[in-house]
Amino acid sequence: MDIKNFNWGTGIFFIAYHLLLLAALPFYFIYTPPALSMIIATVILVYLSGMSITAGYHRFYAHRTYTPHKIVEAVMLFFATMTAQTSALRWACDHRMHHGHTDQKGDPHAINKGFWYAHIFWLFEKPERFDPKVVPGLMKNKLLRFQDRYYGILFLATNIIVWLFVGWLLNDYIGAFLLAWWTRLFLVHHFTFFINSLAHTWGSRTFSNEESAVDNFIIAFLTFGEGYHNYHHVFAGDYRNGVRWYHFDPTKWLIWTLGKIGLAKGARRMNTHTIKKRLVLEDKSILLAKIREIMYVKKEALEQKVHQLSGRITSKVSQINKLAKQYKALKQNRAKRDRLVRMRLKIKTIKRSFHKDWNSWLKLSSNIMRLKPQLV
Repeated sequence: MDIKNFNWGTGIFFIAYHLLLLAALPFYFIYTPPALSMIIATVILVYLSGMSITAGYHRFYAHRTYTPHKIVEAVMLFFATMTAQTSALRWACDHRMHHGHTDQKGDPHAINKGFWYAHIFWLFEKPERFDPKVVPGLMKNKLLRFQDRYYGILFLATNIIVWLFVGWLLNDYIGAFLLAWWTRLFLVHHFTFFINSLAHTWGSRTFSNEESAVDNFIIAFLTFGEGYHNYHHVFAGDYRNGVRWYHFDPTKWLIWTLGKIGLAKGARRMNTHTIKKRLVLEDKSILLAKIREIMYVKKEALEQKVHQLSGRITSKVSQINKLAKQYKALKQNRAKRDRLVRMRLKIKTIKRSFHKDWNSWLKLSSNIMRLKPQLV
């Protein structure tokens, strides 16, 4: 790393607090081991501050996938400010640049520069000048401008408040300082950084082979649900990362719960048919490549079947989405009931046909992938 381009403020801060923990924690655990309550308090703060980044900085400010109540926004800003991950304005700006220039010039933490660069070393370089044009909507938020202007002071203030409160509550100010403040900061930092490093390295490219982002359920446990990163890079406007009900995504569950109790609205999600269309497009190239390896089947007939079935599926998804928009417009314009009924019936018919083709696609894919290349 070029010493002239070294970010001295950030670099010294990160190195210093890592060394502090390395030196102080062994003595603390040996001579004054923490009570279970202190460990629980630290874990709670890890999740409060970590999910304030994922639900606040990421899914709300960077991608606008939902809108929280003003009180919820303020609470998330408080705990996100504790994480030393810069202001929401700068974080969202960096993240939008990452999505707009993934693995190319302009990506702040491109994985092709190395795992550790994407994980943490990118922070040690002098940052690019903040460009308010990347986050024009956020610049209108007075609360965000205030946080950005006084971020250093607010970082200290929020952490001191929480440190003194936990220390008073559990009668252990040293433990609160080392665990609830600095160990919590260490964990949230590296859990968040795993999204830039591990989530671009280890896993499957389910929705896009062109993206370095991957899906990995293990990483989801370390990143507050951000482990389904390939899906996120393809459908960044979805408030979910884990689209299945069993996917570990506590940030998704938080946003859903806030919506149910009236503390959030407008949660956006990609419809199932569009997701399946994307899967078909990704699987199509894999299946065609597999067919080319097989010598003992009629390739032309099999390739034609793949093209025809995938074409029908993608076409029907487009029809379903188009009709859904038309139905919504008719409903808003208070169209006659019989017209709405006919439209619903038409959508239902196409969906039924789509599901039939989808099942045929799954069967075809399974049969092709089971074929073994002819041994020479």
